[in-house]
Amino acid sequence: MSVEKTNQSWGGRFSEPVDAFVARFTASVDFDKRLYRHDIMGSIAHATMLAKVGVLSDAERDAIVDGLQQIQAEIEAGSFDWRVDLEDVHMNIEARLTDRIGVTGKKLHTGRSRNDQVATDIRLWLRDEIDTILAEITRLQEGLLGLAEAEADTIMPGFTHLQTAQPVTFGHHLLAWF
Repeated sequence: MSVEKTNQSWGGRFSEPVDAFVARFTASVDFDKRLYRHDIMGSIAHATMLAKVGVLSDAERDAIVDGLQQIQAEIEAGSFDWRVDLEDVHMNIEARLTDRIGVTGKKLHTGRSRNDQVATDIRLWLRDEIDTILAEITRLQEGLLGLAEAEADTIMPGFTHLQTAQPVTFGHHLLAWF
């Protein structure tokens, strides 16, 4: 049985190419390309560590960091060519880095798996998203406080167990959601 060499990181034991539908179904690049900044940030940190422990020379680290920064600029300019056949954000960036700087780009993968990259990217992305969500929650809370103050004298029925209870103010009711 002959095995075709592919760009994919899996499927090397298959004797026939992967069906286009399956390739498209398993590719995550369409939704995980939003992780590009975090993937590049993690890769720069990883390259720095590899140089610090002597796996990369300073020149190799600098070439990798410069290449990654150029790739980030391409992505942000909208000129990056995302390839579905490379499956995900990690493989797309690694392939482009290797195109830009040669075999040194392959050294970046030393000492980490794609699962390491996924875990790192998602943690960094979530950290940014949490900051965004917290800002929106703070804005909502400020709006509720302002509305509660404006409605401090607006009387409404309070309810307990779906039964009308003591009168409360709409402002007081809004503070229950704060």
